[in-house]
Amino acid sequence: MRLTHKIVRPVAIAAVAALAATALQAQPGGGSSPVPPLEETGFHPIFDGKTMSGWDGDPAFWRVENGALVGQTLTNKQPEQNTFLIWRGGSPADFGLKLDFRLTGYNSGIQFRSIELPDIKWAMKGYQADMDGEQQYTGQIYEERGRGILALRGQFAYIGDGKRPAMAGSLGGAEELKKLIHGDGWNALWLIARGNTIEQMLNGRMMSMLIDDDTAGRRMDGLIGIQVHLGPPMKIEVKNIRLKKL
Repeated sequence: MRLTHKIVRPVAIAAVAALAATALQAQPGGGSSPVPPLEETGFHPIFDGKTMSGWDGDPAFWRVENGALVGQTLTNKQPEQNTFLIWRGGSPADFGLKLDFRLTGYNSGIQFRSIELPDIKWAMKGYQADMDGEQQYTGQIYEERGRGILALRGQFAYIGDGKRPAMAGSLGGAEELKKLIHGDGWNALWLIARGNTIEQMLNGRMMSMLIDDDTAGRRMDGLIGIQVHLGPPMKIEVKNIRLKKL
């Protein structure tokens, strides 16, 4: 990804940079304190913990187990392409999304502000909170079937109209932030999408931020989904899914 400090919208950048500064309080050694969790007021569950009600995906790869939505592939049981469990409750625009996930194996992600592909069932295109078993990509903002990596872990990125992502600031070192990811354990994800700004937090720490001014490439609303990734075996478990419209 080409990174540059040439910014087209300095006023917008300054505003979000100020927001990032208030969320990231410097500590000795260059670290930053966790983002204090907001109250749960206004958040509503969109998964009942027992059934697939409200969710739609290929039953060959999705099930409910121990209070979680579970997507799994095996060496001899693979989708033809990345496939998704799609929430059918709406296409949120400005929202907060909180959930707990545990990934074992290869790769997965949480889709938001996404669309379905018209010719491939359960396939999605759009923003993704990326994650992988090696923690190389976990915490970054990605676009499935689109512009690719939009903001790496530890980056505050800006995309101008028709441009590639540009680094506007740092939220911390990628390796430092990696230490906060719980590997094969449960992780708390919190996404905030408001206007052209996206924030991603994991386990109470800001991982990536994005201002997307690419009017042709961005989406301002869309579907929520969970990814099963084609390739090496993987298992994604997601529970405690709550949504708040902003």
